[in-house]
Amino acid sequence: MASLAHALQIIGGWIAPLIIFLIKRQSRFVSFHALQALLFQIIHAIVMVMVVMIWFVTIFSSMALYTTPKAASPPMAFFIVFPLVWLFIMVVWVATLVIAIMYCIKASRGEWAEYPVLGRLARKMLKIGPNGSVMPGQI
Repeated sequence: MASLAHALQIIGGWIAPLIIFLIKRQSRFVSFHALQALLFQIIHAIVMVMVVMIWFVTIFSSMALYTTPKAASPPMAFFIVFPLVWLFIMVVWVATLVIAIMYCIKASRGEWAEYPVLGRLARKMLKIGPNGSVMPGQI
């Protein structure tokens, strides 16, 4: 189930890790990996929303600033910003794919692999020590 939490985030986004996290709360290993995948997908969604918002603001502000009566061609910002946004989204998608596969493999091997920043946050949220040990005072 831990490896499924990582693998299903590729097609299920944040919903698949959330379901696994809620179903398998009794397993520290599964809940740790599912929470990491869930936090990663939440940050991914926030970044994508921000990028799309910036893209819309750029496009519509350039359309508002450079309207002409003949309006024969689209604004130049469209030709500059759109490919950059598309490239950024594709790079983030490939990085997400690689990260999900890499941590899926690690979870299937039984490793307590941590995402760089999110792993510590997940450990704090679940009150789990290194290698799944119970934090002192949590028994």
